[in-house]
Amino acid sequence: MFRPFRFAVNMLTSGTAAEWREKCRRAEALGYDVILVPDHLGMPAPFPALVAAAEVTERPRLGTFVLNAGFYNPALLARDVAATDQLTGGRLELGLGTGYVKDEHDRAGLPFGTPRERVDHLEHTVTELGRLLADPGHTPRAGQFPHVPLLLGGNGNRVLRLTARHADTAAFTGATADAGGNLSLITPDALEERVAAYRGFAADRETPAELNYLVQMVLPGKDRRAIVRDLAPKFPGLSEDDLLNHPALLTGTVRDMAEQILAHRERYGFTYFTVLDPALKPFAPVMEELRGA
Repeated sequence: MFRPFRFAVNMLTSGTAAEWREKCRRAEALGYDVILVPDHLGMPAPFPALVAAAEVTERPRLGTFVLNAGFYNPALLARDVAATDQLTGGRLELGLGTGYVKDEHDRAGLPFGTPRERVDHLEHTVTELGRLLADPGHTPRAGQFPHVPLLLGGNGNRVLRLTARHADTAAFTGATADAGGNLSLITPDALEERVAAYRGFAADRETPAELNYLVQMVLPGKDRRAIVRDLAPKFPGLSEDDLLNHPALLTGTVRDMAEQILAHRERYGFTYFTVLDPALKPFAPVMEELRGA
């Protein structure tokens, strides 16, 4: 039995205060369940943006997607998480990852460790956050005491094991990053293997985690194969069939895209899908098509 679908939009741009508020209102009106903010230099600052979103919306959950753990000291992060959860009326969902863009750490004057060191820091951050936020003496106190829902994102075995132990939501991108932070899609079969690895690590969980997937492109049109044929040069190593079957790309009519979401739920178990804000409007009819599915 699958969880109910949830749909989120990850807001890459903000604009003026008025433009940001209007964008968040629009996301709620279109039916999105979650409004998310990433954590990259040059993009909206996550916590103030989410507080502002809470002021003009009532229903959507509000989350980080995802914080770069290397940017944060756990004690200071616990303060900001608790305060933001209070100020958003207990609607915060905390997303965390290791961080993968070295240039951002360099510009911030922060160390960018080896993959092992970054996972070590993520594990330390997750453990300390859980301890601090569950402490009755910690101030400020989160609205969702003693546990703010946690999403962890990553593909490597150590992160998947950490996710299996601690996270309410396991997030997958189906991609790998090079030293410059450029993402390359892995094949659908490789993604399926990563999800299977996670399920193995989480086999002893009493309550299975929700599985999230980040959709990179939503491309309406009548001829799906023509769409992916035009995209193929951007994705070396993937065939047209790989692209047609990859959850990173939703293509075709509204019904086509709804059927792709249903197929990805069946194959991978994904029930929580995130789109990027350029797809805010194009994806809305797909959500409507899937409500109750």
